Amino acid sequence: MADDSFSIDVAAIRQRARQKMDDGPLTEGYRRSPSEVVGVLNDVLATEIVCWMRYSRHAISATGIDRAQVAAEFHEHAEEERRHAMRAAERISQLGGDPDFDPKTLAERSHTTYETFSDDDLKGMLEENLVAERIVIESYQEIIRWLGAGDVTTRRIMEEILAEEEEHADDIMDLLGR
Repeated sequence: MADDSFSIDVAAIRQRARQKMDDGPLTEGYRRSPSEVVGVLNDVLATEIVCWMRYSRHAISATGIDRAQVAAEFHEHAEEERRHAMRAAERISQLGGDPDFDPKTLAERSHTTYETFSDDDLKGMLEENLVAERIVIESYQEIIRWLGAGDVTTRRIMEEILAEEEEHADDIMDLLGR
């Protein structure tokens, strides 16, 4: 029977920690290119900002008999998208990158689009937001697969964001009565 007990060389870990202090949180276990991950996360940041803006615009402009319920859901989703953007930006900074909040390139880097509708087209707003959520879900699933065990922290952050995006899609399905 093989010995599968846990053991680590703490002395070696301590020595590496002192020798590579300038690497910050990136240890030998980090198996991705930080600049590639930062690039991917800057696209996530742009996507989340565009989603925040779209949900905010729809929440404010929605009219009609179901306005209160739909606007409340859009406000909630907007705030969650803003938090997602900040989580991506904070991780970019941890990896030594610069979060790209440049308004000139947000739409180009976003996986989703920013669509407006007439204020009384709640169904159109809901459907467009559902399409956006589905795009984000599929994109983030691919990012998570790509990260794998190479960047566990970023993968975990993306998994948590993905779970909330799936909830958004489910909420919208409920509002659409599907």
